[in-house]
Amino acid sequence: MPSPKTEPVHLTGEERAVLKSWARGRSLEAWRARRARIILELDGGATIGRVAELVGCSRTTVGKWRARFAADRIDGLEDAPRSGRPRAVSDEQVQALVDRTLHSKPANGDRAWSTRSAAQAAGMSQSTVSRVWRAFGLKPQAIDSWKLSTDPDFVDKVRDVVGLYMNPPENALVLAVDEKTQIQALDRTAPILPVLPTSPAKASHDYVRHGTTSLFAALDVASGSVITEHHARHTAAQFIGFLATIDKAVPKNLELHLVLDNYATHKTAKVHTWLLRHPRFHLHFTPTYSSWLNLVERWFAELTCRKLHGSAHRSVTELKADIQAWINQWNTDPKPFIWTKTADAIFESLAAYCTILNHTTDQPETSDSGH
Repeated sequence: MPSPKTEPVHLTGEERAVLKSWARGRSLEAWRARRARIILELDGGATIGRVAELVGCSRTTVGKWRARFAADRIDGLEDAPRSGRPRAVSDEQVQALVDRTLHSKPANGDRAWSTRSAAQAAGMSQSTVSRVWRAFGLKPQAIDSWKLSTDPDFVDKVRDVVGLYMNPPENALVLAVDEKTQIQALDRTAPILPVLPTSPAKASHDYVRHGTTSLFAALDVASGSVITEHHARHTAAQFIGFLATIDKAVPKNLELHLVLDNYATHKTAKVHTWLLRHPRFHLHFTPTYSSWLNLVERWFAELTCRKLHGSAHRSVTELKADIQAWINQWNTDPKPFIWTKTADAIFESLAAYCTILNHTTDQPETSDSGH
């Protein structure tokens, strides 16, 4: 049966360009591209039946979008707004829940709100409380650890270290240096069961200790490669030995700037004497309680998560060999850790913490009865 005659569709140049971009766009929704093709085919003179055949839809669909376009042009091709289910929780209730979470404690004496206690106090469901908390980034049960530095030279040291990371000196190598001490060779009392479908690897909760090692590491901030050395202890003598290893590994024409923490072995008279004989070494100390400023700690976290966590070793020799094999593999394709936060941004963050701390100290905690 032939298609009924309808008024032809006539596009302006601008409309045609928009619809062609919709029809070609791979990132747009499929429904938008189909509707654009329908109108473009109609503009080309095709009948409703022919368009349905070309696009792969029913005549009713073609007629619907032709009528919508005739009435509202391109805006008519958008989905009409849907009413949806009315909101069960008002903005005022959400605000009250957020305020209660931030400024009060449960009446039952718990340290922090749970979804159950907050839902009971607010007269909401647990799922609603959970959605509101996620929307506002609230995690009442979580606690992050932090500590303010008491170093009187905190500001100068932060500017010094961050300056090395973000604007390193020419003809020099910046190395973040530290020791990861007391790495234990632990062997499980039973073999570790492998990963299976729907089941993670399983290890016995108990283990046997077979000794420890200390890993000295110097992370090249620019390239991400590391110089490492194992020692049974981490005294000044071992630290000097590691400095000598660095001295041999790095070309003599480069100055060496080492970022270090304030561990006592880094500041002994013997270390000072060694440095006087090796003037290309320049030590830069992080402020006290500020290990987060030393980028090698980030590399230690990679070592722990990707190699040491959950591993088993029957001797210190086996542990050291396993660590060294992983380090060698890391150095074949090292990945630097890029420092992006300026010293001023760090000071602003700490000032915000101090403001919160002062406010918390001044305001006593209140308990919420839920009424």
